[in-house]
Amino acid sequence: QPRVRLSTGPQQKHRTFYEFRTYCIRPDQNAAFLKLTNEKIHLRTAHSELIGYWSVEYGGLNQVFHIWKYDSYSQRAGVRASLAQDPSWISEYISKAIPMLMSQDNEVTYLVPWSRLQEPPQEGGVYELASFQMRPGGPAVWGDAFQAAVTSHDAPGHGKLVGAFHSECGRLNRVHALWWFQSADQRAEVRHKAHTDARVVAAVRNCVVHLDSQENKLLFPCSFSPLK
Repeated sequence: QPRVRLSTGPQQKHRTFYEFRTYCIRPDQNAAFLKLTNEKIHLRTAHSELIGYWSVEYGGLNQVFHIWKYDSYSQRAGVRASLAQDPSWISEYISKAIPMLMSQDNEVTYLVPWSRLQEPPQEGGVYELASFQMRPGGPAVWGDAFQAAVTSHDAPGHGKLVGAFHSECGRLNRVHALWWFQSADQRAEVRHKAHTDARVVAAVRNCVVHLDSQENKLLFPCSFSPLK
């Protein structure tokens, strides 16, 4: 029985993964960093695919969050090696950007088996990254409950799920739901509505028993972000 409790569930079938990156910017350099990145992001996207780039509005000050897609670890290693040899990237961007940062963090994630990356119904709006630290045991223990809780919100009149991810490198047993809303006010209305939706409440109650902690960030897409 203990072996069942420690199982992580089915192995990942696809090699494609998504690297989450969060940068904390010096408060006096936030505007300058965003301006520089807007002007020079093409030097980075020439090497690999950018999914989205956001400025954190609520849930963290002077931060940016971005997602990069890779087909394999070897592809990412090749990208990093190429960047290290790219004189334009080094001289025009990274040498100027690094002094503006206080810290950098990354996490390797996969899309959960029942989710696929989707574009929002329209450009504009705001995104929410909701992150959940689940109890040890993996998807074999809490996967079904997490899926039911997330999909209960992904319905007409609620938010639009862009993607659901689980961690592979970084903090383990961590899952994320990336949502899109028309505005911050619409998100607030949806949250109030969810509290009175018996279907949503029941699904969340079944999931929360597997939850250790949770946090969220409200994100505004940058002008150069593919996901807007």
